[in-house]
Amino acid sequence: MDKQSFFSQQPHPAQQLSPLLRPARRAGVAASVSALTDPAAFALGMLCAALLVQGRVGLPAVLLAALVFACNLPGRSRLEDSLPALFSAIIWRWLLNVAALAALVRLFGVAGVFGHPHLELALALPPLFAVLGQLLLRLVLPPLRARFAQEAIFIGLTAHGEVLARYLACSPSAACRVLGFFDDRPSERTAHSGLPRLGKMAEVAQYVREHHVGHIYITLAMSSQPRILQLLDALRDTTASIHFVPDVFVTDLIQGRIETVGGMPVIAVCDSPFVGWNALLKRGSDLVLASLILVLISVPMLLIALGVKLTSPGPVVFRQRRYGLDGHEIVVYKFRSMTVCEDGGQIRQASRNDQRVTRFGAFLRRTSLDELPQFINVLQGRMSIVGPRPHAIAHNEAYRKLIKGYMVRHKVRPGITGLAQVSGCRGETDTLDKMRRRIDYDLDYLRHWSLLLDIKIILRTVLTVVGGDKQAY
Repeated sequence: MDKQSFFSQQPHPAQQLSPLLRPARRAGVAASVSALTDPAAFALGMLCAALLVQGRVGLPAVLLAALVFACNLPGRSRLEDSLPALFSAIIWRWLLNVAALAALVRLFGVAGVFGHPHLELALALPPLFAVLGQLLLRLVLPPLRARFAQEAIFIGLTAHGEVLARYLACSPSAACRVLGFFDDRPSERTAHSGLPRLGKMAEVAQYVREHHVGHIYITLAMSSQPRILQLLDALRDTTASIHFVPDVFVTDLIQGRIETVGGMPVIAVCDSPFVGWNALLKRGSDLVLASLILVLISVPMLLIALGVKLTSPGPVVFRQRRYGLDGHEIVVYKFRSMTVCEDGGQIRQASRNDQRVTRFGAFLRRTSLDELPQFINVLQGRMSIVGPRPHAIAHNEAYRKLIKGYMVRHKVRPGITGLAQVSGCRGETDTLDKMRRRIDYDLDYLRHWSLLLDIKIILRTVLTVVGGDKQAY
């Protein structure tokens, strides 16, 4: 399974090169309307279901609809999603709502609010309304965009500027019409985008005034600071909106964003997704789920421990040092599945038909039951339920020298399961390319993290365990 099939859509080049532009896109009118469509459609669908079944909209239905609307805020703009990604995202989001509503109804004993026919409509109408609403937006926005689009120009035709220009030309949420670019360099030294060359930088201010340009995108290298300052000074008597697109996108951004620290803008180039509210959400969900799971698996864990003890000599639990959050050393627990407990400077990975693996251990590894003690690691704060899988320290020290960005995966707690494991990258990494592929998935997890993504990975892990993992040995 490749990354794009998991994330359901091919990222637009502008999304890959300039994630710092995302806050600006979300702030647009079209993107804001699209973000409100799902919460409003879910609430409206529930109200319509109540009206169709009961002939009126009672107070309980209004309260539940209001609760659903509030819980789905803030929404996310889906104007740039492919149709499969659009359908998938809406269905997943609504299933989470259904699970939350079911728990609420059971908790407060208000099951009588919905009869069975009403329940069926309540399940079907909200996601249907959301899909129809998003499709309607895609029909009405292009003509509105063509009518109200503002002219835009680029200062400096660089590689990242070319990507942004192509995005503005085709994005339904970007109401801009790109006229061309200004650059002092000869044509052979600029990117080739097909945009017309409008002149040199000294002519920008006059062109902006004469053609009523609404947006100016400065995509010059940051090393061109004196020229940029001169340009900004020349544009002070125009009404154009000026956007500076720095060339930090030549690096591989992880959670790239713009923040304000002490009143000064700061660009985050590589950061953890778990800061602020996200950190509380991630840790809280880990604690709740790990506690519930440990209660459910306590008896199976005792039986597995007995099986390990009876089938081979040695300790029941295998302890191994690994790297955790921020690269700090942690101790990870597993049920012992081998006749040895290696934790030195040289550790040989398990391979197919490995003689070190016991018969009972092979069963544990194939079903991932050997990982169950790691839920204790989650409660200790050493691990998360979902995250990059921790590697032995000996393997870390080897691969960090061979794979660019390898240690970035340690900006979050390691996980019992991860995006790489549910995407076909579990098992022996006997070649460097296999490890690179695993690390690519780990870094994608950091870029795209959301609570919904964690839930998807957990569900896919359960399906993998139930079906048996042929790559585990």
